[in-house]
Amino acid sequence: MDGNPGFDISVPNPKATYVLSNVVEVVERILTFVPTKSLLRIASVCRLWSNCARRVLRTQQQLTWVSACGPSTTEVHALCSTLADEVEKVFLLPKTVLVMMDCETFKLPGYCHRQKKTKRSRHSPVEELTEVFPKNCDIMGIATPGIVLTPSGSRSRPPEEHQEGEAGFAIMFPSIEGVHIRPFHFCQKSFSPSALKEAGLIDNPELRVVLLFVYEAYKAGGARFLGQILDTLAKSKAVIAGGLVENVFPSNLCCSRGAYGVVGLAVSGPKVQGASVLLDQDVSSPKSAEATIRRLKAAKIPERNTLGFMFACVGRGQNYYNNQRNVEADAFQKVFPGLPLFGLFGNGEIGCDRIVKDDYTLCDADTDCLQHEYTTVMTLVHLG
Repeated sequence: MDGNPGFDISVPNPKATYVLSNVVEVVERILTFVPTKSLLRIASVCRLWSNCARRVLRTQQQLTWVSACGPSTTEVHALCSTLADEVEKVFLLPKTVLVMMDCETFKLPGYCHRQKKTKRSRHSPVEELTEVFPKNCDIMGIATPGIVLTPSGSRSRPPEEHQEGEAGFAIMFPSIEGVHIRPFHFCQKSFSPSALKEAGLIDNPELRVVLLFVYEAYKAGGARFLGQILDTLAKSKAVIAGGLVENVFPSNLCCSRGAYGVVGLAVSGPKVQGASVLLDQDVSSPKSAEATIRRLKAAKIPERNTLGFMFACVGRGQNYYNNQRNVEADAFQKVFPGLPLFGLFGNGEIGCDRIVKDDYTLCDADTDCLQHEYTTVMTLVHLG
């Protein structure tokens, strides 16, 4: 630049200054190319930029995600170190974040009751996650034996099943018009009809999808507690999907250490659609897995702002399919090549065959039977 006598960055352009200070349309167009964290900083420059930034944020309603796998080179989980960099680049303001990590690669007190190969020097992911996301953001963390994720960067990248090793993902949900995502958490102390109503799980005609994850269910009384939850949800017309996991984080103060409980997301609103199918024990080949997943096509759910979830038994996966890896995730991508897929391998699955649209609900399975073993629940969730 020194060799070009006609270029002088020290002299401000008065026309450019006027445009950036007074022409709303130009400022808003420019701000659409700015990541959210930088946008929030820019909003403090002046009232015009603040108003423009607020309007731009309202238009950025498409969810996004960050995922990571493989051994980390730092003292934090691979997902935490990846998030620290990637969150700086996202174009949304997260309101709710669903995080899933494998439970065998870092130490967290009371985190995984079967943890044997813990790297004891690891930092807790709780502090790392709370520092990355806004203070008013609801973070729901799940610890589970295995992870299903779509690599960051593109919706068309093939999903991956990770039954061993370090892996995790964080799905960031912004505030979306016509969509209400309400986190809930119940343990034996806080479970009650009034708590269910407050969470939007009963007496809520707009409830469409419930994702729920039960922890410490093997403890005495855990099975009865789970039965109470599922008996209540079976009466709803929503898609119910999830699984039994090792633990959750951040822990809630209402739970004593080692207590059983359930966390989840209640997704409501006129724009929400959901569908799920059950891959039962008879589904044991790539061909039958694809045929079962293809039944989700009957829901005719739009692909924009739609996620796939896979909740599988730890007994399925590679060993179940005669040492073939990634069978069910590959089958999902073959049927829905443009949709990201996320989920877990757990110690029990929750769900049934069900389609929930604007004006009807179809259910091909007994709604009283939501809990399964050696199965996979494949679910679509559309957020308008």
